[in-house]
Amino acid sequence: MIHETARKVLKSEANAINCLVDRIDEKFENAVNLLNTCKGRLVLTGMGKSGIICKKIAATFSSTGLPSLFLHPAEAIHGDLGMIATGDVLIAVSNSGETEELLPLLEWAKRVGVPLISLTGNLNSSVARHSDIALDVSVSEEACPLNLVPTASTTAALAMGDALAMCLMELRGFRQEDFARLHPGGKLGKKLMKVSELMRTGDRLPKVYAQTLMKDVIYEMSRKGLGITSVLDRDERVVGVISDGDLRRHLESDGEILKRRAMECMTSNPKTIDENELATKALNLMEKMKITSLLVLDDQENLKGIIHLHDL
Repeated sequence: MIHETARKVLKSEANAINCLVDRIDEKFENAVNLLNTCKGRLVLTGMGKSGIICKKIAATFSSTGLPSLFLHPAEAIHGDLGMIATGDVLIAVSNSGETEELLPLLEWAKRVGVPLISLTGNLNSSVARHSDIALDVSVSEEACPLNLVPTASTTAALAMGDALAMCLMELRGFRQEDFARLHPGGKLGKKLMKVSELMRTGDRLPKVYAQTLMKDVIYEMSRKGLGITSVLDRDERVVGVISDGDLRRHLESDGEILKRRAMECMTSNPKTIDENELATKALNLMEKMKITSLLVLDDQENLKGIIHLHDL
């Protein structure tokens, strides 16, 4: 029984989204173009479950470059109309299209000239008539066994909102770098940040010179704690690296290692990455080559920093 009901719910909601595909028409394109002209913010409004969907759509638009917010329709007509300003665009979500709390807000928006896009299940409704563009998100039935609880209808509205946001994102040429700028925290943000934003520089950058004694090399590696150090020549150009692995190999075969110079123990042609590359590429290189650090160079091949697997 439980499995059967769950499958029916998922099929119903999937069907609700599939039905939207054939409704991507000129009106949808006009809605995207209207959003593209927005000079202010996108304001989304809806009651109950539709309001919750509005909050998610607003978050999606905000994360892809269009500042957006949710405005509760009942609170709007009791003092919060100041949240809407000239240059904004309004999106109203209402399955019935007759939500009482919405209508005074929509009438006000029409009077002051704020463009309105609606996502509604009834194109003959009051909400649709107030709209500059009304998009059809109707469903044949809810996924609820009683056909009462907003389920398929809210899924359809959310999917249409995502479609609008993704089309606008593409139209505006929103890039990975733009996404990273708006998502500085968390795993996604780090993957899309540039190497230069995560690398270790200054006193945190382990470096020695070709003529540095190995006892001092070991001290530098221990002090910086990355298990590796860059090796530079007198002109500050990178000539090699020394890793913990290099140290172990030399210790096993050379009893005089502490008297050696860095140039005698280093690995030439170290693995490097440009400071302007994405952190994702640095991670992929490390995994592919089974190493834990990359030296970071600028476009003139000068050492700028080092990036470690732990930084990613």
